[in-house]
Amino acid sequence: MSDKTSLRAAARAARAAFVAAPHPPIRVDARFLALLTPGMIVASYVPISGEADPAPLEQAALAAGCTLALPHVVDRATPLSFLRWSPRSPLQSGPFGLRQPVHDGAPVAPDVVLTPLVAFDRALNRLGQGAGHYDRAFESFPQAWRIGVAWSVQLIDGLTADPWDVPLHAVATELEWITA
Repeated sequence: MSDKTSLRAAARAARAAFVAAPHPPIRVDARFLALLTPGMIVASYVPISGEADPAPLEQAALAAGCTLALPHVVDRATPLSFLRWSPRSPLQSGPFGLRQPVHDGAPVAPDVVLTPLVAFDRALNRLGQGAGHYDRAFESFPQAWRIGVAWSVQLIDGLTADPWDVPLHAVATELEWITA
């Protein structure tokens, strides 16, 4: 399987089978904790369609004095923005079945971006949904740490990166913390 459509289908099927059974949460590694300092903005996401839940990482960020943000999506073409968010804040429905903050504040620049993905490899290449939202966000915030959040079954051998694909700094799974 070399084309991205086939890879996405296989990875989504593996993810769906995995989340249908009991499984441990995403692991919070000491190397993630070492990145966090009070006042940092950690962008996260609300999982959909079996995506790995970043809640353990969010809780660690809050305990370290960080501020959380979530992506706000307008449509496929418009770059996503990140808006401040707390677990007590309301969410609204967005495009593609997303849950996102109400757009009533100024966008923020994240220091860490926790990103969902469909598949990844050990070289930290990421296969996303295909709209390019996160690759464009990574280009807009090159200083931010890019951390994929995924289930271990989403690991595949040797993704072929396109020129516009931005690699991750790390991937957090329920089993391990993967870095280059």
